[in-house]
Amino acid sequence: MLSTFPTLLPFLLFAFVASITPGPTNILVLSNSARYGFKAALPIIFGACASAALIVLLVGSGVGQSLAGLPRVQSLMQWSGIAWLSYLAWQIFHTPVTTFDVDEGHKQRFGLWAAAGLQLVNPKTWMMAFAVVGVFAGSGDNRQFQIVCLSLAFFLISLPCLGVWALLGKGATRWFGSAKAIQRFNKVMALLLLGSAWLTLT
Repeated sequence: MLSTFPTLLPFLLFAFVASITPGPTNILVLSNSARYGFKAALPIIFGACASAALIVLLVGSGVGQSLAGLPRVQSLMQWSGIAWLSYLAWQIFHTPVTTFDVDEGHKQRFGLWAAAGLQLVNPKTWMMAFAVVGVFAGSGDNRQFQIVCLSLAFFLISLPCLGVWALLGKGATRWFGSAKAIQRFNKVMALLLLGSAWLTLT
């Protein structure tokens, strides 16, 4: 496999770093797991990972090439994503402490399709996909096969990486023993989410 796909190992390292480092999706997973339990974060994890992998596949197949030539569409996608993340941050910031009860998982609003949609309107995810295809896909007769492998590998690597953030969120409810501590955690997560959204403009 490595003889025909020499960039696979470097790509796996890239996918791990890209998935495990803090970002809007990681913070959403952490926050939702802390507020509603580990199971509530699973649809977010799956939706975000599947959507990012799909974008890699679309870009590699040429479907996403038109996006690179449409700066207005990129700008619209970026501002839509920022607005949505800002709204989520506002909701998290003002959420009553009682919603940290994991038995209230049915109140979880941010799920699989919302997470997938957030990736689809995130220009940085598309730019990441362009970089992945440009750097790691290579060329030749087996290029399309390599693109499929990259997409699948990114999906499989990102799942456990986001799962780590969900486990951290689950543990957060045990670390904080008072309502005020939980409320402070809630507000910190909201500010981190807001900051990560607006930092995409840099």
